[in-house]
Amino acid sequence: MTKKVRVRFAPSPTGPLHIGGVRTALFNYLFAKKHNGDFILRIEDTDQTRFVEGAEDYIMKSLEWCGIKVDEGITEGGKFGPYKQSERKDIYKKHILELIEMGYAYYAFDTPAELTEMRERLEKSGSSVRQYNAVTRVDMKNSFTLSDEEIENKLESGDAYVVRFNMPENEELTVVDIVRGNVTVNTSTLDDKVLFKSDGLPTYHLANIVDDKYMEISHVIRGEEWLPSLPLHVLLYRSFGWENDMPEFAHLPLLLKPNGKGKLSKRDGDSMGFPVFPLEWKAPKTDEIYAGYREDGYIKDAFVNMIALLGWSSGTTQEIFSIEELIEQFDLKKVGKAGAKFSPEKAKWFNQQYLKEMSNADLAKIFMPMLKAKSFDCTAEYMEKVAGYIKERIVLTHDFWNHASFFFETPTEYNPKVIKKNWKDDTPSNLTSIKEILEQINESDFTVENTEALVKQFVTENSLSFGKVFNPFRLVLTGTGGGPHIFDIVVMLGKEETIKRIEKGIADIKK
Repeated sequence: MTKKVRVRFAPSPTGPLHIGGVRTALFNYLFAKKHNGDFILRIEDTDQTRFVEGAEDYIMKSLEWCGIKVDEGITEGGKFGPYKQSERKDIYKKHILELIEMGYAYYAFDTPAELTEMRERLEKSGSSVRQYNAVTRVDMKNSFTLSDEEIENKLESGDAYVVRFNMPENEELTVVDIVRGNVTVNTSTLDDKVLFKSDGLPTYHLANIVDDKYMEISHVIRGEEWLPSLPLHVLLYRSFGWENDMPEFAHLPLLLKPNGKGKLSKRDGDSMGFPVFPLEWKAPKTDEIYAGYREDGYIKDAFVNMIALLGWSSGTTQEIFSIEELIEQFDLKKVGKAGAKFSPEKAKWFNQQYLKEMSNADLAKIFMPMLKAKSFDCTAEYMEKVAGYIKERIVLTHDFWNHASFFFETPTEYNPKVIKKNWKDDTPSNLTSIKEILEQINESDFTVENTEALVKQFVTENSLSFGKVFNPFRLVLTGTGGGPHIFDIVVMLGKEETIKRIEKGIADIKK
């Protein structure tokens, strides 16, 4: 019988969710939905020393904004809960004791100072081995060097300890990864990783194995940084006798800096001026604000589309995908091994494509709150027309005001470069003639076709160039040298406002 597809995204609430984490969540989600499976959100909060207030809520809000729907989790519930590791302590305690009893794990009572001294001693001796393993543990305080009585006394006395995995010696272990194929490791190159701490909480290594087993996870899709831990995790499954329940593994490539050199970090976004978080984040201790894609004017569908193509390809030239298309075409075998270089400019390109394709009504709903924040108002119908005129010109939703302000307020400043280039001695006279022409048009006939025809007739009959007349005409209406078709602007502003702006522009602009 084929195992039902169940995947999990298991972030730690140690800070805001990086776009690399969003991509991991997205790939898990796409894979689950492709195979009619379940997407589980599990909070791995076993490292209480690094817990950051608000991070857990931020993670859930980020997934919600991206449209990544959680099937089971701390909010949604489910039959495999609790879905927060700090609430599963008893489960981990039981299983670590089983490993100790079977000889697959052992107590170690070394202090941080003693561990540091061990590494320094090995470094000075020129040893190539500087980790806690079968070679070095014979000189340390652990189950191999202490008697059962000494161990019992230390535990009863409340001495700090960890439980380490008893890594087998000199075994050639081959593990399988969907993305990378077979990976062979000699166990003597691996250290005795810590599985459990005296605070009663496990490390990731033990907790994720136990939770994945009991939550019936079929596939573990996670970042490349966990690939070195895969042999240990496979050995843990073997130690518990859970080989038949072991999930398949896929390790995703790193997200790289825009120059391709090194892993993308928060500092890269700060220094280069682009977000690395899906939503804005306010650090609880410093109140420092970090930019988010949502607040910076990105459409969520564009953001998700962009993230999906970081390390995955459909194998075609298609770049714009709906979420339904991503689900249909997603295949872990099409995930690349090499790091995926992040491009801030490509992210903007994706957003621009989505804005162009959005309906005027949907764009108007985004723009209306921005307008009201500037103490202006208009009808939904008017805003929809504005949206239609500027959608081809904007890259981010926050570009709205830069491209549309003249639809709502009379210019008080005029672009000096446009003035220098286009404002000539006869410009006031030409604009006055246009004003007089427009004044003669009835309100009911004040259309794009009529206004354009009459003004063009004036230009032609007076042997003027269209650029000589239209460029300063546009300037007095908008304050700039750009914008939609000029007669669309004229009709949007209306007869009275257009005439007022011509008069004001002639009076304000001094050559």
